[in-house]
Amino acid sequence: MVIPAFVLFFIFHTYPALQGVFYSFTNFKGYGNWDFTGFTNYFKVFQDSRALGAYGFTFQFAIVSTILVNIISVLIAMGLNAKIKFRKTLRATYFLPFILSVLIVSYIFQFIFTHMVPDLGQALGIEALSKNILGDQDLAWIGIVIVAVWQSVAFNTLLYLAGLSTVDEQLYEAADIDGAKAWSKFWRITFPLIAPFFTINMVVAMKNFLMAFDQIIALTGGGPGRATESISLLIYRGGFEAGQFAYQSANAVIYFIVIVVISVVQLRILERKEVK
Repeated sequence: MVIPAFVLFFIFHTYPALQGVFYSFTNFKGYGNWDFTGFTNYFKVFQDSRALGAYGFTFQFAIVSTILVNIISVLIAMGLNAKIKFRKTLRATYFLPFILSVLIVSYIFQFIFTHMVPDLGQALGIEALSKNILGDQDLAWIGIVIVAVWQSVAFNTLLYLAGLSTVDEQLYEAADIDGAKAWSKFWRITFPLIAPFFTINMVVAMKNFLMAFDQIIALTGGGPGRATESISLLIYRGGFEAGQFAYQSANAVIYFIVIVVISVVQLRILERKEVK
């Protein structure tokens, strides 16, 4: 039963990945002949200002989005975990964005940022809302963060809800008897007990945001200029549109290593915090 799935996974995932690693040591353009060039492509990546700029934007976007999505998810999960009416309905409503297509959601938000928000800002006389932030080099990344966080909150909230369901209500009752306030109960009871779920959310969210592609291609296309060009978008465009298949394959290998290292460091640090 496992063999068919394994074969398909190898053909459509593992084999292409190994091909990419192989071609990263050549001058292959995606067509025609090629020759081995060793580590030349890898050295070029660290000297490429465009690639370094894309790394800078990607890290900025991923860090801000990861922090925001976890803060918002914890707050929503705690609200949905409380004894409120229509709790199941609200849980389904909050999870709805996650099942929608990323591209469709991004195109909808593009229309909102481009037309609806500026029109609303002009009608209300609010100058800050009167322009399209996606057309501003300094603000375009904020629009991408808003869309990415809005859609990612659903999955993180689901994980936090799973964590909150494992917390014994008797602990809160004992804390109430001792006169503990809401913040004390969260910091000393809730958060330590859901720390493993916090670790999972931080690692998964960071990994997903580092690999952001659909939101960027739909909202800004990497613009204005190259202000919102992520590594994933750069690899795609350079590899399939600019004849830099081997060079961007090397970039992809470096990026894969970066993501793995960041994930491992996150796990090590956060797991130590869990123990403490």
